[in-house]
Amino acid sequence: MASEMPFELPLVELRAKIDELRKFGEEKKIDFSDEIDRLEQRYQQLEAELYSSMTTQQKMQVARHPQRPTTLDYIQYLFTDFIELHGDRVYGDDLAIVGGIGRFNGIPVTVVGHQKGKDTKDNIARHFGSPHPEGFRKALRLMKQANKFNRPIITFIDTKGAYPGNAAEERGQGEAIARNLLEMASMRVPILCVVIGEGGSGGALALGVGNRVFMLENSIYSVISPEGAASILYKDASKSMEAAEAMKITADEILKLGVIDAIIPEPKGGAHRDVVMQAESIKQVLWAHLQELMKMTEKELMEDRYKKFRQIGRFTTIQEGNHNHA
Repeated sequence: MASEMPFELPLVELRAKIDELRKFGEEKKIDFSDEIDRLEQRYQQLEAELYSSMTTQQKMQVARHPQRPTTLDYIQYLFTDFIELHGDRVYGDDLAIVGGIGRFNGIPVTVVGHQKGKDTKDNIARHFGSPHPEGFRKALRLMKQANKFNRPIITFIDTKGAYPGNAAEERGQGEAIARNLLEMASMRVPILCVVIGEGGSGGALALGVGNRVFMLENSIYSVISPEGAASILYKDASKSMEAAEAMKITADEILKLGVIDAIIPEPKGGAHRDVVMQAESIKQVLWAHLQELMKMTEKELMEDRYKKFRQIGRFTTIQEGNHNHA
């Protein structure tokens, strides 16, 4: 198994016992097939129980798994003839955002996504997937190009949030995010967004104003990272799990709130267990919804996007002692 998480240790230990018994039987020429079959059945049962009742904390661990597939991983399986484009034409090229042009089932599309690193050196270069303003402006440049040439836009969201450093603020971090929200809302082409890992704060929303928004089964989506919320609410970052539970950050909770349109299932144990299978699941969902959106006119696409976000949430008005829910 690849980089097991703490809650998976019972599975790891049971698998080790099965392998040890099989090896011992081969060495001593003893038939342990019945015992091995029973242990394999127990393994499958334990695996089903474990992954069907994962807690918020466990899903956070999977969403942040160091081997979880990134935007570039999915690009190689989902798109053909992909050409990566660089730079915002204003300041520089932010490696925390990747994007370019490719074909999706033969249709030209623009692809943009957050990109985390595969090792420490790569993560430092990519700011651990937290973009600077030039990253968001690169994304917007590519989306405007797509809008001009009538190409659908597909985004992959995976960030703890926008980069919080002084340099990012000096270069207009807040304005860059706000500009993306404004511009994406008025795009005349279909926009499909997928949260593939973490969807944190404005850094996620800057790529998340789509006609359809999806989440992978074990991904998380929140207005702020659980650690950030705990630091503000409880003055203690170690209480991140309490904050996570309160914010309802898992895919099933987000779906109930109407923030996303569907949950894309993952292989048992998470997307990192089988990238090819995960990419195929994403492809099927994206293709089905893209075909539907491509039948709409430009005006219908903009209205569809507006209605989607306008209907999110629930509020209460108080009038003469009566409570009206909307």
